Amino acid sequence: MSQTPLSYKSAGVDIEAGDALVERIKPLAKKTLREGVMAGIGGFGALFEVPKRYKEPVLVSGTDGVGTKLKLAFEWGMHDTVGIDLVGMSVNDILVQGAEPLFFLDYFACGKLDVETAAAVVGGIAAGCEASGCALIGGETAEMPGMYPDGEYDLAGFAVGVVEKANILDGSTVAAGDVVLGLASNGVHSNGFSLVRKCIERAGDALPAQLDGQAFKQALMAPTRLYVKSVLGALKLGSVKALAHITGGGLLENIPRVLPAGLGVDLQRNAWPQTELFAWLQTTAGIDEVEMNRTFNNGIGMVLVCTPGDAQALSAHLSAAGETVYNIGQVVARNDGAAVQVQ
Repeated sequence: MSQTPLSYKSAGVDIEAGDALVERIKPLAKKTLREGVMAGIGGFGALFEVPKRYKEPVLVSGTDGVGTKLKLAFEWGMHDTVGIDLVGMSVNDILVQGAEPLFFLDYFACGKLDVETAAAVVGGIAAGCEASGCALIGGETAEMPGMYPDGEYDLAGFAVGVVEKANILDGSTVAAGDVVLGLASNGVHSNGFSLVRKCIERAGDALPAQLDGQAFKQALMAPTRLYVKSVLGALKLGSVKALAHITGGGLLENIPRVLPAGLGVDLQRNAWPQTELFAWLQTTAGIDEVEMNRTFNNGIGMVLVCTPGDAQALSAHLSAAGETVYNIGQVVARNDGAAVQVQ
């Protein structure tokens, strides 16, 4: 009994669509090229040479995803910013140790490849890399029939950066009395979206038309702010003692990660404004300040620690680089109780 021949395409994997996507990606990746790139998109592995200006280079790596924010991207058909989120979550993390991002790789997995959707996502990844000064030198597009529902995909990203060994930021010099500066976020960034989606569900048809001057969907899908260029410039002043990227766990869980033992931070809640977006989330969820600051960045996406004498010059430098800077608190001696208290 004869049977119809099987092919990879009939099994659900379209190699031609994958090839078409690669051709769409190549010019996007080319725009991100920088010193050190030796071989990029197309090979089995990408080659990168550490810039020779580093005397004792230490590589710093980070990986992350976009989380359940992708669920809203699927539902609302908004795929052009989640790639920026993907880059931001990793490059902002390695920035915390003083690292300059060098290159980035992405992993895009789906059940059936839609070239237009994938190109929009990778376009965001390339835009994030270009804005962060790192090269998009490789990645993987995996089409896996039966693994993902139609119209859905998953993302992972991998960043590698470099820092001079003598300039690694580890928070070891932070002392009681130091000033805590906060850089404003773009919104929710890419953490807490399981709760965000519950708030949307609870609100039903009573969703606000706008928040903070943006249409509701645009406000929630605003991509993670990329702090790389402004903060790397500020690090040249030599006054930053520690950095904390405010991601999952919010202000309460991330700041202690860069504090020496026996120290905590007192934050002044009225030192920075609560945006309409975060006010809506807090009201809709019915949660207190503690839960807000443990779940969301609550308006502060990156924290810097410096001496009181350096705070004004550092703030001015960051403001000139386009950041909105707030003096949000102080480092204190604390051997018991919460490491971060918001007053």
